[in-house]
Amino acid sequence: MQSSTRRLAAAATGIAATAVTVSLPLTATGAAAATEGAAPATTAAQSSRRDVGGPLLASPGIIVNYPSRRALRLPKVPASAYVIADASSGQVLAAKDPHGLFPPASTLKVLTAITMIPRLNPDATVVATRLAASVQPNVVGLIPGHRYLVADLFRALLMISANDAAVSLVQASGSFGQGMALMNAEAHHLQAYDVVAKQPNGLPAPGQVVSAYDLALIARQALSLPAFLRYDSTLAARFPITRRKRVTLVNQNYLLTQYSGGIGGKIGWTVKAEATYVGLASRHGVTLIVTILHCAPLTEIHSAERLLDWGFAMVGKVRPVGVLVPPLPTAARPKAHSRAGTNSRGAGAAGQAGRARGSQPGRIAAGAGLAAVLCVVVLGGLAWLRRRLARSA
Repeated sequence: MQSSTRRLAAAATGIAATAVTVSLPLTATGAAAATEGAAPATTAAQSSRRDVGGPLLASPGIIVNYPSRRALRLPKVPASAYVIADASSGQVLAAKDPHGLFPPASTLKVLTAITMIPRLNPDATVVATRLAASVQPNVVGLIPGHRYLVADLFRALLMISANDAAVSLVQASGSFGQGMALMNAEAHHLQAYDVVAKQPNGLPAPGQVVSAYDLALIARQALSLPAFLRYDSTLAARFPITRRKRVTLVNQNYLLTQYSGGIGGKIGWTVKAEATYVGLASRHGVTLIVTILHCAPLTEIHSAERLLDWGFAMVGKVRPVGVLVPPLPTAARPKAHSRAGTNSRGAGAAGQAGRARGSQPGRIAAGAGLAAVLCVVVLGGLAWLRRRLARSA
């Protein structure tokens, strides 16, 4: 069933499945198609997975259909994989190893968000567990036993990439295991078959992978959720650790302020994944998605800006190399807020609906408070350093 669905999706692109190389002459339509890099031998199952969205997307190299020899060339960026796509039409304008499997780092939090936003009441509260609070690095500094507003947790998740907030949100679905199952089910629903999610925050886990193509499918779904864009584009917010202690969240994604048309995205980094990124931008009625994996650290947003510049210049001029496939049909989607409830032990379901930001007064340990403050300072400094290095690159 899945393989037939994939074949239909591939056929829908209308792209010939013939192999092409950079030395290919102009076609009868005047378009020069290019793929760089030889494809290694693959199994039938791998081939079926890799050609979701179109047969050209199975290539591990750079894939682009230039309209002429004088057309603007793709910028060279220090990344192992990327996808540039038109969010409205779903057309993939260009790509590099789009189905290659790489660790996602914190870009996986976009999948966490789109899975949980329709299921959790933003006005409900969640009791932080020891599991959530013990994640390292935890970033926002949740305290076990304290209640936190779901909306605040989503802001922490997307603005400062809070690892502890990610765990709390998946536990709010009923349990950690249930939340992860929902995330993987959502990926399958989007036909993001490359995704294997094991940690909601994207922290390293054996076998946890995504592809640049699948991140684009996830980002496209995120664009359809107004709540996601509200959380993701918030530049600064206050997060209540306790009734008396709050920390300031400063959005890490400087695409929002430094790039014309930037509307959102997500930064990620681990040692193995290196830098990963999802970028969203809109100009003159066109919204583009760029996804980047295994990129040189501190260059991911600048690389995204260059790819977006190319995309805006060439949209409508290049023949697409593939398409972002639509979600699978489903009998019933989860109703918004349907999972909100109360759990006094904080083991799973979201807390009582309401705007109470902390019904259990308490004291935050001095070390935790200092760590939260230092975290904000470091994040702000890192964003500044990223801008300086990117602009001088």
